[in-house]
This record gives sequence, structure tokens and C-alpha cells, in this order.
Amino acid sequence: MSFEPRTREQVESTIAGVVESARIEPRMDYCLAAVLPDGGELVAFARISIDLGHPLQNSAQIGFALRSDRWRQGLGAEVVRLLLRLGFEQLGIYRIWGARSPLNEASGRVMSKLGMVEEGVIRGHLKLADGWRDSVIHSVLAPEWKAAAG
Repeated sequence: MSFEPRTREQVESTIAGVVESARIEPRMDYCLAAVLPDGGELVAFARISIDLGHPLQNSAQIGFALRSDRWRQGLGAEVVRLLLRLGFEQLGIYRIWGARSPLNEASGRVMSKLGMVEEGVIRGHLKLADGWRDSVIHSVLAPEWKAAAG
């Protein structure tokens, strides 16, 4: 994760921020809860955030976190697939990218499985409690997504 464990108060503040950002027009952040269809059990958090910057830029960053007791069941790939569909098919994004810890090989496999290309490493990208962490960047472009979806 790109952050340390959070207190209940920090989580409540995060949720309040997510609710507020959903009301902003134009909407730039989409934070989603992923639940199982057979009972609504919460299994993941997912986010797609449209990059701000140059007016000609048309990209978004994704992030996802899956409950550890649900790892290795294909749910991570489903969550990322839904984020990519939302970004490309509903929001009209051209480039979608994600960053992961170099140690998080499982996330790397999920993104690669869905056509995201490993671009490289951003050194010293995030400051955590125990020091600076690098990030491995993956991305996919709209034409690549469309070709793979067939």
C-alpha cells in the first residue's frame, strides 16, 4: 500500500472526503467499494482518479486494495477490469496507469494480465514511516484496451 495502517478516525475522514469528492463537478475521483454479488460482502476498495495537469492530458490513475482473505481468487483482476472499463468506456480516458510497490508482484501480475505494460520505476516516489519507497508504473492505452476487448 502507499500508506500506513490508519486509525478509525483517519478512515472516517477518508470516507468523508470520498463522499465530498463525488459531489464535485466535473467529477475527477471515483472511489468504489467492491462487494460480492451473493450477499454484498465488502472485498475491495477501488479508485480511478483523473489526472489534473495540462489541458491536453487525458489520463487517469487507478488503485485497488483487496482483502487478504480474498487473494488468489481472481477478484483483483475483476476489480481492475471494472476500473479500466469505467475509465475507457464511460469516462473516455486515453491512458490509464497504476503504481505499485516493487515488492507487490501480485498486483503487477494482475495489471499485466489485463494488458497494462510495465513502464518503469519512479525512484523515491512515496515517503512511508520507514523511509522512501520506489513505485513500479504500469499503463494501458485506449487503443490497446479496445483491441484486446475485440
